[in-house]
Amino acid sequence: MPRNFHVFPDLIFLAGCVAAQLVLAVWARRLLRRAWQRVLLYAATLACLISYLAAYAMLSGRVAWYFPVDLVTWTQGIGLMAGICVVGAVVLGVAVRRVPFRKDRRVLFRAAGAAAMASPAIVTAFGIIHRNDFRLTEVDVRLPGLPRDLNGLRLAQVTDVHLSAFLSEREFARAIDMANETKPHIALVTGDLISRFGDPLDASIRQIARLRADAGVFGCMGNHESYAHVEDYTAAEAARYGIRFLRADASGLRFGNSVLNLAGVDYQRFNSKYLVDTERLLAAGSVNVLLSHNPDVLPVAAAQGWNLTIGGHTHGGQIGVEILDHNISPARYYTPYVRGLYRIGNSAGYVSTGLGTVGLPVRLGAPPEVSLIRLCAI
Repeated sequence: MPRNFHVFPDLIFLAGCVAAQLVLAVWARRLLRRAWQRVLLYAATLACLISYLAAYAMLSGRVAWYFPVDLVTWTQGIGLMAGICVVGAVVLGVAVRRVPFRKDRRVLFRAAGAAAMASPAIVTAFGIIHRNDFRLTEVDVRLPGLPRDLNGLRLAQVTDVHLSAFLSEREFARAIDMANETKPHIALVTGDLISRFGDPLDASIRQIARLRADAGVFGCMGNHESYAHVEDYTAAEAARYGIRFLRADASGLRFGNSVLNLAGVDYQRFNSKYLVDTERLLAAGSVNVLLSHNPDVLPVAAAQGWNLTIGGHTHGGQIGVEILDHNISPARYYTPYVRGLYRIGNSAGYVSTGLGTVGLPVRLGAPPEVSLIRLCAI
C-alpha cells in the first residue's frame, strides 16, 4: 500500500505547490485582457490545485485503497509533475524579473522570461518521452585474485522494474530481450518488480522467467516488495519458474574448478544496521558476490569481505543534471552510491540505474538500463 501522510516533505511540498500556483495565477491575470481568457486561467488554476490535493490525499493507504491502482499512480504522477513545473516556473520567473533590462528591449526580455518559465514543462515532457529508452550498459569489474575460470564471467542485471502504469509489460519484455542477447552466465534481478500493491506482479515475474542464463536466474527483494507485503508471494511464485530469490541465503555456482558464492539479502532499510549476521553467508576460498537492493550497504559489505556487491534502488537519481563535470541528482542527498562502479579497498560495488520510474514517469540524465557486468582479473 502507499505510505501514509508525512509532514515533511509531503505537506511542505503541497504548500509550496499551492503557493506557487497562486503566484503564477496572479502574474498571468495581469497579462490577460479578455474575460474568457481569465475564465480559462481560473479553470486551469483550480484543476492544478485539485490535482495537488488529490495526489497528496492518495499518499494515504486508506484513501488509495478505494481507487484503481493505475488511477492512484497517475494521479500522484500528474500532481507531482504539475507541482514541479509550477514551482520551477515561479522560481525562474522571480529570477528573470530581478534581471535589469533596458526599456527598449522590454518585449525581448518578456519573451525570454516566458520561455524560461515554460522550460520546466518542456524538460518534463522530454523526460516522459524518453523514460523507456532502454540501453545496455557494460562494465568490467576487476577483482584481485579472481580465478582463471571466473575471468570474463558475465552477469546480466535487471533491477527496479516498477511494472505499473508507467511501464507496460510489452516495454519490459524489450528489456528482457536485451538481457538475453548478452548471453549471460548468470542473470540477476535486484528488486522492485512493482511499485505498489495491485500492480501486475504476476506479469513482472512472468517476464523475468524469460531470462536465460547458463547458471540460472537469482534475485533479492527490494523496498517496494516490502511496502506491498509481497515478499513471500514473490519468492514462492518465482520459484515455480526456477527463479531463486536469495533471502539471507547463498548459492555456490561452480564454473570449471572455481566457485562463485552468490548471496542475497532482503531490503536493508536506510539508517538501520546493515547486513546483520550476513558474514555467515561468506564462503572461504570462493569469490563472494552479494545482492543488496540498497547500495548504501557497500562500506559494510566491504568490511565483511564481500568481493562484489550489486544493487540498484536509486534509479541513478531518475533526474540528474551535469554541472561542471558533477552529476547533481536527488539521490545524492541520501546516499553517495547513486550509479556506476565504486571501489572500497579490494571490494567493488555496482549500482544500476534500473528500468522503471516511481513517483514521476520521467527520466532525465539517468537513462534506464540493463547492465552487463563482466568479472575481470587484475
